[in-house]
Amino acid sequence: MTKTTNKSNRKSGNSRKSQFANVKRDFMLALWALMIVGIILLVCNYILARNRASNAMPAGVEAIELQNIAIPDSLPDFKIDYAGHVVYFHPQWHMPIAVAYELLDVETDGTLPRHKNFERDNAIAGSASPTDYTNSGFDRGHMAPAGDMKWDRQAMHDSFKMTNICPQNKSLNTGLWNQLEGLVRSWARRDSSLIVVCGPIVTPADTMKIGKNEVVVPGAFFKAILAPFANPQRAIGFIFPNKRCSGKLYKYATSIDEIEELTGLDLFFALPDDVEEIIEANHNYDLWTQR
Repeated sequence: MTKTTNKSNRKSGNSRKSQFANVKRDFMLALWALMIVGIILLVCNYILARNRASNAMPAGVEAIELQNIAIPDSLPDFKIDYAGHVVYFHPQWHMPIAVAYELLDVETDGTLPRHKNFERDNAIAGSASPTDYTNSGFDRGHMAPAGDMKWDRQAMHDSFKMTNICPQNKSLNTGLWNQLEGLVRSWARRDSSLIVVCGPIVTPADTMKIGKNEVVVPGAFFKAILAPFANPQRAIGFIFPNKRCSGKLYKYATSIDEIEELTGLDLFFALPDDVEEIIEANHNYDLWTQR
């Protein structure tokens, strides 16, 4: 009786182990299947968003064209294409003239961690060094923000190149400039796609320089935002002096025309002339705050 009982117990134990192994295997298979489906859905959503953005642009206009900027003859026309943004670079300023990129709704949900280290772009003559900013009293201010590049590892890495950085007042960098960056992401989620252009405003009065490379300190910064297929189609600009800025964001809102007048740049010129003329002349902040 004892031997029979022991055999029976062993069989029962083996059966339970086998059942547990089967359950564990099925669970792992289901988990892998869910992960694969999730990845496929993310890729499909990204492709659909790209197609939706492309199809909704004004006839004959591509999103990449709207990132093109006409630079005045008085400034060097040196363009650098990075993974997530385009830089128009000034070797003598050792910083960008302007930075442009498209931000899609699906890109605002990126989960990549923030890159940690700023670095000189050794391939670009005139690129500043991170040490130029050390003890300067100015932040290394992103133009294309790292928060907009969490969707791609290379895009995140490239946003920390010094060609994308300007000397920025710390209170501005962590204050209204940062607040606007967050708003831009929320607007991209609402409007599916935005074209963003930003950069320094440098005048002859801006003579201060920092670091061994003598990086020019701009007197102000601009950001221009275009929702090319929102309803209604619209654009808005912002100008911030390079100092502590207080109050509400709407106080710093302006038209694209005003930014172009101050910088000499020609933004969004790929739009049909009649559309460009209307969009760039107006800046109704209330349209942007509506849900």
